Amino acid sequence: MGVPAFFRWLTVKYPSVICDCIEEKVRHGPDGKALPVDVSKPNPNGVEFDNLYLDMNGIIHPCTHPEDRPAPRNEDEMMVAIFECIDRMFAIVRPRKLLYMAIDGVAPRAKMNQQRSRRFRASKEIAEKVMTIATVRESLMARGAYVPSEKSKGEHFDSNCITPGTPFMHRLSACLHYYVHDRLRNDPGWKNVSVILSDANVPGEGEHKIMDYIRRQRAQPSHDPNTRHVLCGADADLIMLGLATHEPNFTIIREEFKPNKPRPCEICNQIGHDLNDCQGAERTKYGENDEIGPNIAAEQNYIFVRLYVLREYLERELRMPNLPFEYDLERAIDDWVFMCFFVGNDFLPHLPSLEIREGAIDRLVNLYKDCVYKTKGWVTDSGFVNLERVQIILSQLGHAEDEIFRKRQEDELSFRKRMRNKNKRFGGGGGSRPAHLPQGQFAPRAVGRGFSNPSITNAHQEILQGRQQAQNTEAAIKLKAMLRSAVNDDDEDDFSHDEVRLWEDGFKERYYESKFAVPPTDEEFRSKVALEYVRGLCWVLQYYYQGVPSWKWFFPYHYAPFASDFLDISSVITVFKKGTKPFRPLEQLMGVFPAASRSHVPQPWGELMVDPESPIIDFYPEDFKIDLNGKKFAWQGVALLPFVDEKRLKKAVKSLFDELTEDEKRRNVLGENQIFVGKHHKGYDFMRGLAGEVANSADEEFVAFKMESSYFSGISGLVFASEKCVVAGETLDSPVQGLEPIYDCHVVCLNYRDPMPDDINFKYPACRLEGAIVPRPELKPQDFDESNSGPWRPQIGMSRSNQRGQLHTAGHRMLGLVVLPVFFLPL
Repeated sequence: MGVPAFFRWLTVKYPSVICDCIEEKVRHGPDGKALPVDVSKPNPNGVEFDNLYLDMNGIIHPCTHPEDRPAPRNEDEMMVAIFECIDRMFAIVRPRKLLYMAIDGVAPRAKMNQQRSRRFRASKEIAEKVMTIATVRESLMARGAYVPSEKSKGEHFDSNCITPGTPFMHRLSACLHYYVHDRLRNDPGWKNVSVILSDANVPGEGEHKIMDYIRRQRAQPSHDPNTRHVLCGADADLIMLGLATHEPNFTIIREEFKPNKPRPCEICNQIGHDLNDCQGAERTKYGENDEIGPNIAAEQNYIFVRLYVLREYLERELRMPNLPFEYDLERAIDDWVFMCFFVGNDFLPHLPSLEIREGAIDRLVNLYKDCVYKTKGWVTDSGFVNLERVQIILSQLGHAEDEIFRKRQEDELSFRKRMRNKNKRFGGGGGSRPAHLPQGQFAPRAVGRGFSNPSITNAHQEILQGRQQAQNTEAAIKLKAMLRSAVNDDDEDDFSHDEVRLWEDGFKERYYESKFAVPPTDEEFRSKVALEYVRGLCWVLQYYYQGVPSWKWFFPYHYAPFASDFLDISSVITVFKKGTKPFRPLEQLMGVFPAASRSHVPQPWGELMVDPESPIIDFYPEDFKIDLNGKKFAWQGVALLPFVDEKRLKKAVKSLFDELTEDEKRRNVLGENQIFVGKHHKGYDFMRGLAGEVANSADEEFVAFKMESSYFSGISGLVFASEKCVVAGETLDSPVQGLEPIYDCHVVCLNYRDPMPDDINFKYPACRLEGAIVPRPELKPQDFDESNSGPWRPQIGMSRSNQRGQLHTAGHRMLGLVVLPVFFLPL
């Protein structure tokens, strides 16, 4: 999910971390058929990457239910869209050693609470949207307006099905299995690449499964410390995860962020207005026969986020001269990552006094530097926190809380005053566009549509109607401005709904009484919340640097404490119980789904969500409150859902396990990663031999083999038999309608496990590995000057271009014909 506003803050403060991707576009042959990009050629971005990691949920969601273009009509089209997106990523990055595709599996309990909130919200928003559409349609039909035919309920795609354990995710895994076989067999750019697929049955979040893989490979002697990594994903927390690896060449690729992209109306499918403002107009035709579709959204461009450039910025930002001990940039970066957790993460609510838009990270960095000077040491060490030093930072932040809240209120009042004055000046329209636009034959027309403007007919009548329309529009604008001014004049009414009023004295007592329903004088409860929050911070940091510390832990409150409530936090126990196990996929579905999505769970289990006599019916409220908690929009608020009791949930479904079908039982197991290589890969014979040896073995016991890393570009791990492995020369049928089967298949697939340390208490060191070469500096002195107001020009590609324009022989001949010689006559 990421950290809201973090990426925008990062790119504004450190703009040179971004560069545009150079992408070779797909060409079409004479018959109009697309010609695939030859990814075996050198990378046009000027650098050859080794490993590409795909956080697949960032691909699955926009391919299955896009917001800015028509959605696929069925699951087959969704699968093809996912294939095309992976092809595009592969063509941009062109990895030479490894492609790692990770789909979100069962998440730790700390993340499941957030997933539960998001899925209940999505279900509620869909129900409200359906009611709104019905109301607007009835209103339009009553007025006699044109209303397009209503979409059938079967066309709606429930995005909640993108959750481990659902039939959709099970089919997606089979489709990706087919896709990998097809590319390894037919695409020359894939022939030397190893592919690892971690599907939804493998527990863990996609990005953290990738981090586990990198962390464990780094601990092996065969790992190349100068491996060039590229991670594809849109979550802002990937930046912190990438920094936490301490790899010198780590890059993130993501879609270029474009705010305020137009979305089509849910009723008329036109752009330019919201659902509530729909007038029921018939869809505009583009072209004489409507052969030109409206350009709702151009193809998204991709950008690189270069973490080695961010490290250059942080090296300057975190500089601390005259320290009484040796400065270590790696430790300083780890501490910076920890500071960022305070402003938001997927597992804890952020502190009330910290907002990224208010400069919270800069404030924390300044407090952190003071702490390092005072305590003469770093705050973190390879994912473990020194709580005594954190106490100093939080105490200093607590002293500034009153000032922060008052300043926030002053800024809000000032903003509202400016907006009120702006509305008065522009009549409520905001001034972003003209108050009146002519319609009919004089209406502005988009250029570049490929058709000419028709000639004007009956101009006098058109002008008369236009004047009447302009007069009506002007009157409506004045009325709208008057009403808006009347509503916004009283600032007190705007904040009357806020029970806490953080900017006034006594806010802490009101906060705990309103949010936690405890007496204002209950100091013991405040301490309990604060200490559990500190324990959560330790859990998150260990999760980022060492892997899941506990599958069971979660923060049991909807709200965070104040910074001034963190007292004597050094007593917090930061060691978590080892050996905990994740939920099974179907159990997680029961823990995160609302009753409206019960079609994705087994039918007997789904009855537990709606049966009034169900022992867990209280887990599935039909309606719930969303507390804005000082925010402006519902999506920013806190969904007040009951926390799931794991013991009660598992007890309720235990008696229903026998009623599962064979397919449902397969979806409910915790699976293994799969590794694939094609017949041209130098490790093919090794893996095919292992597959045959296991198949011919009479023993049914688990037999795992250690990979020979020299065959797999330094990749280490264990492999063992997979029931999904296709026999050499056999045919693999396509699970997607319209795609051909794969004949004469020579791709080997085995189950794969990451290499694990022998010592269960082993701590992965967070440091730069021996032999790692620091990339050459990219930043120039002017890049550090925040006051530099010159226009910023994005770099194209990973390396600066040294090409210079030159004129070919044909160009010189052309100039010779155009530029006539000049003759000077003698005087």
